[in-house]
Amino acid sequence: MKYVFYVLGILILTLGISFTIQSDLGTSPFDALLVGLSINVGLTVGSWEIIIALILICCNSILKRQRPEVLGLLTAFITGINIDMWLFLLHNLMTPELWYSKVVYFGIGLVLVGLGTATYLHTNFAPIPIDRLTLIIQELTRTNIFFSRTFIYLVFLIMAMIFNGPIGVGTLLTVCLGGLILNYFMPFTEKVLDHILTHSSTSPNDDKDKKHSI
Repeated sequence: MKYVFYVLGILILTLGISFTIQSDLGTSPFDALLVGLSINVGLTVGSWEIIIALILICCNSILKRQRPEVLGLLTAFITGINIDMWLFLLHNLMTPELWYSKVVYFGIGLVLVGLGTATYLHTNFAPIPIDRLTLIIQELTRTNIFFSRTFIYLVFLIMAMIFNGPIGVGTLLTVCLGGLILNYFMPFTEKVLDHILTHSSTSPNDDKDKKHSI
């Protein structure tokens, strides 16, 4: 059951990322870097997700002074494939042209990114390296998700500017609101997932007890 939520979380997250990219209002600093690299260097956005993830895995390993979390590359690989898939589907289905439709696209994307990230993170299975870095910085600085996420966004914002990524008002909103939205969804998804996972794990035992009592 845990792995179902893991996949579901990534699907929601990548759909949200694709919505923000399609809005053309500016994406998160990290995604802006991926798009900038894709346009100026080559390869797809999803491919750069995997390459940057490999670099971050090494950085996280150094910060935590432990072996690299290779499973994080699996998550990045799945994420990269899904981003390219959603971008392909959304581009063929609809592309917002009016300013208010772009705002709606971006707003939906921002919420989905927060919800999807919070959902798959609570499964505690192979976080995307940038999300693991968020948790590591939170632990090292003894602050909250909002601070660590905003700090990382600012670092990637500088890098995205270097590679001429799609930076706009949406990027500023992501830096200001992305951490808050994730911070909001974390306790919510934890409560819901813990309830569902606990219920699913105890149900088979309850059924066995009932059979024994009969």
